[in-house]
Amino acid sequence: MKFITAVAVIFPLCLAVAVVTHGATAADPYVVTLGIAQDGGYPQAGCRKDCCKPAWDDPARRRYVSCIAIVDPVSHQRWIVDATPDFRDQLRLLDNAAPVENNPGIDGILLTHGHIGHYVGLVHLGREVMGTNTIPVYAMPRMRKFLENNGPWDQLIKLNNISLRPLEDGIPVQLNDRLTITPFLVPHRDEYTETVGFRIDGPNRSVIYISDIDKWDRWNVSIIDMISQVSGAYLDATFYAEGEIPGRNMADIPHPFVEESMRLFDGLPDNERKKIHFIHFNHTNPVLDPTSDAHRRVERAGYNITEQLETFSL
Repeated sequence: MKFITAVAVIFPLCLAVAVVTHGATAADPYVVTLGIAQDGGYPQAGCRKDCCKPAWDDPARRRYVSCIAIVDPVSHQRWIVDATPDFRDQLRLLDNAAPVENNPGIDGILLTHGHIGHYVGLVHLGREVMGTNTIPVYAMPRMRKFLENNGPWDQLIKLNNISLRPLEDGIPVQLNDRLTITPFLVPHRDEYTETVGFRIDGPNRSVIYISDIDKWDRWNVSIIDMISQVSGAYLDATFYAEGEIPGRNMADIPHPFVEESMRLFDGLPDNERKKIHFIHFNHTNPVLDPTSDAHRRVERAGYNITEQLETFSL
């Protein structure tokens, strides 16, 4: 797979990012990463610890909440996976990375689940801010009911700011004649809604996006088999290792640790490990520091640490 690296660009909030394109041609649709952090972003509110100090001191180190966009440069369409608390700034990132003439230029929002980092950005579509007109919001059954039966989300529906579109486990949805998305259920803390990952298929390549999942062995699907069927895999890497949050029982937040994932994937050939892009990093995760031993260890093992504005050709 070919890698092309462009120069660093400065975007709003002085956010320095490197644009990395994986095997792209000008006409190919692609996925662009708009955020890589866990629901609270990086740095996280109220954190005065050493993990967040570099990002408080240097705005260029700050990272938005995990989010990707799907772009078709031929049809000039754009879809966003999850509406995060950083929606305002991420839409601006997208406008710079893939500008369109129409406003707001969102052909749909695809929701993974009902945790705060993944849907609360919908508030920006309401009459107090953008006042959008029937933006398609794709959601699973419990997620749709949650939005329909709770404020302020139900007001977005009543005022036609958004138009709910159904998703069903394993049922493909044709976004246009070149792009298809397929949601698939994953185990997670489903207090209010179910949780899904997405498979995104383009004319040449496909990727999976799993921002949140419990331990891999709690899933009745083999992630290794799933990786073998796609060109790229954006996978939950919330925590690096056990003990990362002192005084907290990490069994209560059972994401797969990066160390666990690397052990699971250790037997994969190089070309399969290169498909894996870790994402959704908690503010405590040492891989956020590019000079850390953890960051270097992940890259030496042949995996990718996703960065903002990284693109993957479909």
